[in-house]
Amino acid sequence: MNCPYCLSEVSEEAHVCKTCSRDLYLFKPMMAKVADLEGKLAAVVSPEFYELRIAELEDQLEEQSQKLERRSSLQWLTDISIYLIIPLLLLLLAHWLIAVVYDTKMIYLRIISMVLPLPFAYALFKKHPHKVMPWFAGVIFLAIASVIGMSWITSLVDHSPIFPQNLFEWKEVLEYSASIAFSFLTGMLLGGVTYAAKQRARRTGLMSSMMKVAALNFKDGGASLKNVHGLMKTLQEYGGTVVALGTTAVSIYTGLKGIIGS
Repeated sequence: MNCPYCLSEVSEEAHVCKTCSRDLYLFKPMMAKVADLEGKLAAVVSPEFYELRIAELEDQLEEQSQKLERRSSLQWLTDISIYLIIPLLLLLLAHWLIAVVYDTKMIYLRIISMVLPLPFAYALFKKHPHKVMPWFAGVIFLAIASVIGMSWITSLVDHSPIFPQNLFEWKEVLEYSASIAFSFLTGMLLGGVTYAAKQRARRTGLMSSMMKVAALNFKDGGASLKNVHGLMKTLQEYGGTVVALGTTAVSIYTGLKGIIGS
């Protein structure tokens, strides 16, 4: 407790300041209350501290879960079966139903081929991050195996060659394969954007706290820091979506070019 006259340290039992010799009797209740309030105020932690700490703990938990996650060979085989083999079988089934059983317009098969792989890739990439190159190779396998499998099914009915016989047929095969591949790639991009959005939401508390601290320490540059952060967030949110829309357009164009053009 400090003397209200000379601010020197005095004991709580003292009635007279030993430095300035002034009477403290009337000020003691008020001084005790002020000291108590100062102690309570010093013990209060700011909300920004709690937000920053929670965000840091969540970030550490995410990093630890990624380090502990080890994908076994069985998990890889499961993913390949669900997200590559099942779409392949469904595409072959669709071809058999449309081209052999019902003998209807092939445009329906092209539309199914452009739509069907997308949700499988989206479901795969929205859960957790994956290495892109192995699944890019899987996309190529799915596209080529689908087209060759469809050609094989057709050859069982009309005994036509399985592989293309001229440059025009090769062009059609490549365009059809590209439409299937771009559909899967679009799902990968959309799933990656969804996963990244969840990660950004998890780190929102950390970024907000850091911006508050930066605004307090650099009041003059607070507005510019906020603007830069907003611009970066906007680019992250819409950049992946724009690329996904581009791959979707390419998939539609390559899938329908041969039929509409003819």
